[in-house]
Amino acid sequence: MSLRTTWRPFQPNGKPIPKSDFPSSVFAFPKERKEPLTDAHHVRSAIARFDQVQNVSDHERDVAFANIKKAAKYYGVNIAQTHRR
Repeated sequence: MSLRTTWRPFQPNGKPIPKSDFPSSVFAFPKERKEPLTDAHHVRSAIARFDQVQNVSDHERDVAFANIKKAAKYYGVNIAQTHRR
């Protein structure tokens, strides 16, 4: 069963807007409004901070990762998995 992503691209008509005015669909974790995915830089940041997000369920974390993957593809960010011992 595949997860249904909630992320959608957001282009704020050229004017800067405060994070509080972003739609929930722009966040990796939309319910918590954590990790905005508005450009390639923010996608990389969300990947780096993914394990630091607290007080979310496993399902929310799964949806967030699917959102990050979708945004990464949209913005041309390569996600590579590495294994460390």
